[in-house]
Amino acid sequence: MLSYRHAFHAGNFADVLKHLVLVHILEHLKKKDKPFCYIDTHAGAGMYALNSEFALKNREFESGIARVWQRDDTLPGIQRYLELVRQCNQGTELAHYPGSPCIAATLMRKDDRLCLYDLHSTEFKFLHRLFEKDRRIKTFHADGLVDSLGLLPPKERRGLVLIDPSYELSDDYRLVIESLKKMHKRFATGIYALWYPVVERQRIRRLERQLQDSGIGNVALFELGIAPDSKGRGMTASGMVVINPPWTLVAEMQRELPWLADALGAEKQGNYRIVNLVHESAG
Repeated sequence: MLSYRHAFHAGNFADVLKHLVLVHILEHLKKKDKPFCYIDTHAGAGMYALNSEFALKNREFESGIARVWQRDDTLPGIQRYLELVRQCNQGTELAHYPGSPCIAATLMRKDDRLCLYDLHSTEFKFLHRLFEKDRRIKTFHADGLVDSLGLLPPKERRGLVLIDPSYELSDDYRLVIESLKKMHKRFATGIYALWYPVVERQRIRRLERQLQDSGIGNVALFELGIAPDSKGRGMTASGMVVINPPWTLVAEMQRELPWLADALGAEKQGNYRIVNLVHESAG
């Protein structure tokens, strides 16, 4: 569990989807003057150098952010996400990719709060160093799935919890459902965004059924694939499950996911899914 380093995967197609959804949710929360709390259970290092040994090992960013970051034919929502990536780079060289904490920190206002968790000692050291001078942001060297429960409900009564585990252990699929149920019980009006990889489709089907049986209402799923499902090794798609999604999110994804599937799909095999897993009333 503690061997995972997101630097190997920074800027890949899964990050593009995850961070696009994140930007949409945070911009929605900012439409009201009231402050919000953002909780990241698996924050990672916060910022990634794409010329590092980790990033260059598999060069996953080349089939992700590198394909779209300088395109000028994108839709407005995607353009906003790409602007945030460009802010981390100079000129036309793609040298850095912001993790979700950096994206959230850039978008937050003076009264909003960020609470960032990571259990990996090295990742946490980078994360803490990045944000230690910002009073709006607290970092915790702890298990975010467990410890963040104590922050709910936040004093702002508005907020987003991003859950983005590595899924290196098969138990992670069970733990995220258990954690979501506990979190939702404490903070039912909060927005929750759960990222998942598609390596074995059967495992994702089980995850979907567990969410439908959880008693949680108003659950949407957004998935982006770069190739058809495969029984071989490797991630062919990834998705975001959003509980209490902003009312505009489905329409935005209906416009943007087809564009991303076309831009990032391998050999024109890009695909996407938008599913209303649970209606607003789960009962």
